Amino acid sequence: MKLNLSTIDKLALMICGNSPYASDFPYRSSFYLTLFFRGIDQNYAHDGSTRNRWVSHVLEELNNGPVYTSGLPPEGIKRAIEYLLDPVHFTDHDHSDNSNAIEAVNRVLESEGLSVEKMDVNGNVILLQRVDGFVSTAKGSIKAKRVITFSPSVFDVPDEPMDNNLVSVMMPFEMSFDSVLASIKQSCAKVEMNCLRADDIWENSTIIQDVFKLIYCSSIVVVDFSGRNPNVFYEAGIAHTLGKNVIPITQNLDDVPFDLRHHRVLKYLDNTQGLDDLSSHLESRLKTLICLD
Repeated sequence: MKLNLSTIDKLALMICGNSPYASDFPYRSSFYLTLFFRGIDQNYAHDGSTRNRWVSHVLEELNNGPVYTSGLPPEGIKRAIEYLLDPVHFTDHDHSDNSNAIEAVNRVLESEGLSVEKMDVNGNVILLQRVDGFVSTAKGSIKAKRVITFSPSVFDVPDEPMDNNLVSVMMPFEMSFDSVLASIKQSCAKVEMNCLRADDIWENSTIIQDVFKLIYCSSIVVVDFSGRNPNVFYEAGIAHTLGKNVIPITQNLDDVPFDLRHHRVLKYLDNTQGLDDLSSHLESRLKTLICLD
């Protein structure tokens, strides 16, 4: 998505620290405007023209750049907004923190269906899509009836945003499921999506943190209930709580928990023909969810 020009102009005034936002944002001279864009790896140097007009022009160029996350503006604009609110810019006696600046940015972004939210106690922010006035980590246009803010004590919330092209797989870490995983990855490849299981990554000291991060960053979660593995039940609960599109699969419908039997489940046989059928049906389901996005 691209931002409206009126939003671009307001963001330019904020970056400059000009009225009517001078009380919430630090003033930036020509030199510091150049430094600002270098801070987001953009090679722009202020040419001495009117500051806010020049910044608007730069933002318009970034507004035509590549989009990496569905529902959010181009990456250059996203990084500019998040860098604008970086706590490092709010350290003097006039701007001791970024709270007022965050409120000002959110008032401007409301009409775009966007919001910035603090990620941690240090004041770092992330740009998110709003759903019916609420911030949502869910993929697509799921409507939130009520917003819930929570801070998990067992997990660390990742800094990375959701990846619309990422499918995660929750299943037992057993060799007997390797052929099933291969079939799922084949389905994902056919629709040009990446597919990972938690043992494909090792970024944290605890496996459950890698699992949580993988679910958090995924747009779709495939859950295999075969064998009634308690870890898989736990991971399915995480995925549902985070509003992910969950695709349940199983070799035996009796393995699906009673509370989840109202969901449609892909049943498969663990043989060559059965796995081929699973791959085909899963590919169809993935295409449907992609179209709904």
